[in-house]
Amino acid sequence: MSTGTGITTRGKVALRAAAAASWASQKAGRGKGSMIGGLIALKIDPTLMEQLGAHRRTAVITGTNGKSTTTRMTAAALSTLGEVATQADGANMDAGIVAALSTRVHAPLAALEVDELHVPHVSDAVNPEALVLLNLSRDQLDRVGEINMIERKLRACVAAHPESVVIANCDDVLVTSVAYDAKNVIWVAAGGGWASDAASCPRTGEPIVWEGSHWRSTGSDFARPTPDWWLDDENLYGPDGLKIPMTLALPGRANRGNAAQAVAAAVAMGAKAEDAVAAAATVQEVAGRYSTVEVGSHSVHMLLAKNPAGWQEALSMIDPTVDGLVIAVNGQVPDGEDLSWLWDVRFEHFEGVKVVAAGERGTDLAVRLTYAGVEHTLDPNPLRAIASCPPGRVEVLANYTAFRDLNTAIAKEARNA
Repeated sequence: MSTGTGITTRGKVALRAAAAASWASQKAGRGKGSMIGGLIALKIDPTLMEQLGAHRRTAVITGTNGKSTTTRMTAAALSTLGEVATQADGANMDAGIVAALSTRVHAPLAALEVDELHVPHVSDAVNPEALVLLNLSRDQLDRVGEINMIERKLRACVAAHPESVVIANCDDVLVTSVAYDAKNVIWVAAGGGWASDAASCPRTGEPIVWEGSHWRSTGSDFARPTPDWWLDDENLYGPDGLKIPMTLALPGRANRGNAAQAVAAAVAMGAKAEDAVAAAATVQEVAGRYSTVEVGSHSVHMLLAKNPAGWQEALSMIDPTVDGLVIAVNGQVPDGEDLSWLWDVRFEHFEGVKVVAAGERGTDLAVRLTYAGVEHTLDPNPLRAIASCPPGRVEVLANYTAFRDLNTAIAKEARNA
């Protein structure tokens, strides 16, 4: 299928300007330039996303946690059908989406990571064939707002696109509410380790009761649907008795759930289940997340977390036999300046492990660790914090800008070595 033939003259001018801006940014050493290219393109032609999305078969992936990983897995699974346009760097707002679509104008398929707040208008522009709903929990209240408001907006988006196939995590109460009335819905038991933001029914306000893995509202017939796809520690199960061994390169139960939804989406769009699983299993790291880098005498494993649910999942991935653990927290605008959520995270005891609190808000973190009974030291500089650990393996768990800045510092140090 050929795409891009419906681009207007103004749209073509916008694309040329975006390409020039991206080239200039790269030449100036200011990164890949995709974001600035997307911003300039939209200034010239605000309808460019709709033009670039036309004639493609698109999967939109959203949720509080796991968007980048699931998008990478979905893109890999869809690539068994043809060329796929997707973001390489997790840029999930308008400029990043336009940049991703413009770099592969003729790709017949797209897998787009989309910020929860942007899903309604992005869906209006690209008319997704599949809408993947991962989970919903509190995230940057100073930017995103209350989670029930997000649930209502996403529910309205689903209603506005009745022909889209919704791939929804039935273990997440809020996601289930978003998809409950959808005309075409595929339920995936992808797991839901964080239930603190769905203690009450989003539809009636009555309490949610959990009975093992099943949940139900006490005020209506709203309850956990029967899943079409589910998984255990070894296999992925699907419709018609499907059972496929699934071994991933990425760690953690949450990533198995991400893979299950990615495979379900790809299968809904025509991929063979076995091919989709094999492709998703090849994903090894996502924009530096889960990567291992050498820093002096330390082998550093990088983990990213951005909100209470993500932090709880990331903490469960920490190897208790490592020689050091650096936890780095900033409070910049992209992180959310309100870090009161630290008190919602169940920080565990790490006996025998050197723990260092780091980052611009390392002192806030140190107070939380003290109340959690975790012995630790404090060094605001994450590189120095790593250096203070015994030689060997070090886990680094950081929020968004701390993770970004540490990766930049490590790369700079490597260049200067």
